[in-house]
Amino acid sequence: MVVVILADLLTKAVAVATLSPSGIPRPVVGEWLRWTLVYNPGAAFGLYLGQYSRWIFLTLSVSALIILWRMYRETVSGDYIRTTAIALVSSGAFGNLIDRVRHEYGVVDFIDVGIGASRWPTFNIADMAVSTGAFMLAWVLWNEGAEEPAPAEAQSATGTSADRSK
Repeated sequence: MVVVILADLLTKAVAVATLSPSGIPRPVVGEWLRWTLVYNPGAAFGLYLGQYSRWIFLTLSVSALIILWRMYRETVSGDYIRTTAIALVSSGAFGNLIDRVRHEYGVVDFIDVGIGASRWPTFNIADMAVSTGAFMLAWVLWNEGAEEPAPAEAQSATGTSADRSK
């Protein structure tokens, strides 16, 4: 978790120091990968809720971190995939939370991918951690639900009380 947060903070600091002023694309791999400094006052994919976005998303981030902490505490020892997923989402959320507190303009984004005018929303290391961790966590939770037998299956596997009395 600390590695992701440090990598996020370091890359954002380098982006702010070397890519200013914001909004000017700098090709890295042709048009496909560019460094473009932008400040996102909203959430993922440019979701913006007006002048109070910073405080709304700051509150949502803290709430999400509390929920993730509870999920982590409920995680069975040795469940490395679930633990990794929670750590990725948490570290990414924490990295962007630091930006929300530190920068009044919003979260620092700088990774710009796409072809021509067809571009993915600009993102950062924290966003990659949140996205990857969220997909992993969804997969883990989906599979946890699939492993538990449905009530009817559990009864047929153990037999009903009427079957046991025969």
